[in-house]
Amino acid sequence: MSTLPSENSIEDASNRSFWMPGNYQPTVKRTEDAFQACNDIVACFQERARVERQYAQQLSEWSTKWKPVVDSSPLYGSLLKAWQCFLSSADRLASLHASICRSLVSEDGDRVRTWQKDTFHKKLFGGFKESQDIETGFTRAQKPWAKRLKKLDKVRRAYHKVSRKEHAARERELHAQGNPDVAIDKQKKIQEERELVQQEAEKVRARYEKVLEEVNRYVPRYMEEMESIFDQSQDEERKRIVFLKQALLSIHKHLDITNNESVRAVYNELHNTLMAIDEHEDLRWWKNTYGPGMPTDWPHFQEWIPEKKTKKGKKEVEKKGTIEKSVMIGGVRVRALYDYVGQETDELSFKAGEEFLKIEDEDDQGWCRGINDGGCEGLYPANYVEVV
Repeated sequence: MSTLPSENSIEDASNRSFWMPGNYQPTVKRTEDAFQACNDIVACFQERARVERQYAQQLSEWSTKWKPVVDSSPLYGSLLKAWQCFLSSADRLASLHASICRSLVSEDGDRVRTWQKDTFHKKLFGGFKESQDIETGFTRAQKPWAKRLKKLDKVRRAYHKVSRKEHAARERELHAQGNPDVAIDKQKKIQEERELVQQEAEKVRARYEKVLEEVNRYVPRYMEEMESIFDQSQDEERKRIVFLKQALLSIHKHLDITNNESVRAVYNELHNTLMAIDEHEDLRWWKNTYGPGMPTDWPHFQEWIPEKKTKKGKKEVEKKGTIEKSVMIGGVRVRALYDYVGQETDELSFKAGEEFLKIEDEDDQGWCRGINDGGCEGLYPANYVEVV
């Protein structure tokens, strides 16, 4: 059930009103509060910058700790690359979070500090010039209003005082009338006193109404002057809000790594590396490197052949005049990694990407023997090819 506001609550609300003397102070204090808010914003995000820096350091330490473990792990092929990519991604993310730290401190923090210095001008004995200008404007606008209110309050209290006096006189008159215990002369005297008090009350009321009329006539001018100063304060506050909004948006931009193209690139590369894990390719590599696909020097009859001189670096003669060729049954298919042009007639030339058969394994000097699809046979550097 709703209740009507009491006279006291209405009066309290009126006394708290912006229009009452001195009640503009919260608007004046707003300037100093905004200055302190800037300090708090800078301190808050400097602490966040330290969090970003610590996170970057921890990412780097984690990557450094696990790198030798991962590199020497029993995993191989695309699976090993995927695990290694987690570490390289952490290193790149560490750099990004270190960059966020620098942006929060040197870019966002310095921006707020510079604006704060340019916007708030400290006075020699404390406070800010902006606050003093607003307070001075309100004080000047309110001074004549306060005097009128003081005068109005004085006549109001005088009127209420005489009204109480008049009320008491009427009560006495009513009590005396028709009372046989009160003499006629006494009743007449009480009546005269009531009439005098009534006349006085009428004069005081007239003066109260006149002062109230003067106050009410002054209200529009007072409101105009107060609103003018208030609008100036509002305009300054609007500029502060706009700046701080942009500053917070800048901080958000630096912290919102979901829209950072570099972060997207890190995780896209990591995702692509994970998706590139190919069990068939890894198993084929293992088969050719450690399994049945390895080149094998099967036992074969070795004829004795008299020793003959060979070119330096292309060893075909082994131990005391015997030639020990590592013949491969069927050969191993290899692919050229680089172009090679033979310098001698017994060397095999090829282009990068060309495939041919390796028919003899690598010797002590790093040379293999191969034969291309055209039937040309010759020596070539072993490290110029890879097994297909």
